[in-house]
Amino acid sequence: MTFQLISEIRNQLRCLGARPAHEQRILRLWSQAKPQNSGSRPLESFMPAGLRQALPELSDKLANLLRLQSAHPAEDGSVRWLLALQDGQTVETVGLPRDGVCVSSQVGCAVGCVFCMTGKEGLIRQVGSAEMVAQVAFARLHRPVKKVVFMGMGEPAHNLDNVLEAIDLLGTVGNIAHKSLVFSTVGDARVFERLPLGLVKPALALSLHSTRADLRVQLLPRAPKMSPEELIEAAEIYAQQTGYPIQYQWTLLQGVNDTEEEIEGIVRLLKGKYALMNMIPYNAVDDLPFKRPSWERAAEIARTLHRRGILTKLRNSAGQDVEGGCGQLRARQIQAAAGESQLANAEKPIHFVKAKPATVL
Repeated sequence: MTFQLISEIRNQLRCLGARPAHEQRILRLWSQAKPQNSGSRPLESFMPAGLRQALPELSDKLANLLRLQSAHPAEDGSVRWLLALQDGQTVETVGLPRDGVCVSSQVGCAVGCVFCMTGKEGLIRQVGSAEMVAQVAFARLHRPVKKVVFMGMGEPAHNLDNVLEAIDLLGTVGNIAHKSLVFSTVGDARVFERLPLGLVKPALALSLHSTRADLRVQLLPRAPKMSPEELIEAAEIYAQQTGYPIQYQWTLLQGVNDTEEEIEGIVRLLKGKYALMNMIPYNAVDDLPFKRPSWERAAEIARTLHRRGILTKLRNSAGQDVEGGCGQLRARQIQAAAGESQLANAEKPIHFVKAKPATVL
């Protein structure tokens, strides 16, 4: 049996005779990338024999939920990993500076943001809750992890049950503070309904990218039809419920959303709100027409917003020097595989078969 969901792991553990305490212990050690025999007490003193005997095989299955395809360390201290899932599909996971990790919630994405490589291929499949936690466990084998952001490939709102199941585990036995679990979304009414109901209430990051409804539709063509005003109103309610500021995400595109009009729109919508604006200059993608504004222009926008009362941070997308923008590693891997397949086909020798004489009827 292979696992994609945390619920599948729990069911298997219960079939093996695990009680709730055993179940939580096994999930805790797995999510924290610790050996299952950790601790001073021998397993024989508290774990049922059947479960104990099955533990090595179970541990192997959990460790093999994904495997490393390639690693791309960057000068900023981040590292981008291309990870293969059990069915051969790949996702990108990023080890961030300052003990963070960015995980993917989907293979591909259905939103189709016009400036994003991930959106070009559409949605391939959902990533299971166990596969998301496995990304965190993998990162913990290589570096400390104190913060998990669901900002990788995919739209978490389109895989809501699985993302919330992963968040619940990480925020309980996974030893991640609730405010250090960040749910990133383009905005969806279901998010604002479901997030306040959970035992673990993550911080919320809202990909805004424009204060103009018409431009936002062009940039995010398949995002839910909520206006910027509606999104910010719903997000502000969640901020007040949790006590965490909303992290608004803004990918700066030269000549598109770096205008004075947009600066005025941001001030109009966010002034007085419990909010943090993250300005991220665009990470260039081959074959897409968008450009990254100069760092000087980006810094000027951030300073202007800050002076006008909007807490603004200017951030760089991790892995700029390895051209590792979201979806680019997977795209290059797919292109390389396609190229190798074409080359292999081209190099196959041609076999000539002597035809049989035609039969005259």
